[in-house]
Amino acid sequence: MRFGSAARPLPSFLPSLFSSLLDRLPSQCAVCRAWPSQPVCDACVARFAPPTPRCTTCALPVPAGVARCGECVRHPPPLDACLAACTYAWPWPGPIGEFKFQGHAGWAAPFAMLMRSMPWAEPAVEQADLVLPMPLSTARLRQRGFNQALELARRLAPGKTEAALLLRTRDTPAQSGLGRAERLRNLRGAFALEPLRAAAVRGRHVLLVDDVMTSGASAFTAAQVLKTAGAAHVTALVLARTDPPGERHEGH
Repeated sequence: MRFGSAARPLPSFLPSLFSSLLDRLPSQCAVCRAWPSQPVCDACVARFAPPTPRCTTCALPVPAGVARCGECVRHPPPLDACLAACTYAWPWPGPIGEFKFQGHAGWAAPFAMLMRSMPWAEPAVEQADLVLPMPLSTARLRQRGFNQALELARRLAPGKTEAALLLRTRDTPAQSGLGRAERLRNLRGAFALEPLRAAAVRGRHVLLVDDVMTSGASAFTAAQVLKTAGAAHVTALVLARTDPPGERHEGH
């Protein structure tokens, strides 16, 4: 290349190629610093993401032997099932923040592996006809550069993932500090199906994928859109669930 000439842009496939190569390199565990290791070693996964009894329809912790939390018994959500791989507590907020806000897309592969290895996740992925990532608004997508839920979905089930079937039609005000009911009101009309393909969900088993579930309002709202369009069964699979204060388990 001659000096002074404009630099050619990198081919579009290179970022994903670099990310794929990095996924295969040995590394240090981000939690215990063991070396060489996966991004999070098996010992840390066993310690900080142990199987936990959770409500079958919102994934909040419940006592052993209890299927559904009181809120879901009183007000059944449109989700038929909800699965969470871990509690959103130390050490997970750091790596999730790197993945979500700092553009470290290499976390998608180990996080998807963690999600798929949890009890009942494998059957949920296998039984799904469609895997839909929770969508971002256009402004949020432009800000982050990628949809972290889509990166997870593609690694969970690349052949079933539909990136543009479920749409985010508008952004919403900040949800922090709001209860489930207030969040649900904020999210009315925030999701829709691509009009020309809405019939694709009719009679199908749909798996919604997201990184973090806080109150469940976003997943519930999206699930209601899918059910209204005729989806036969909707399951949410998330990486981490924010538990109410006082309900976090030892080690989290």
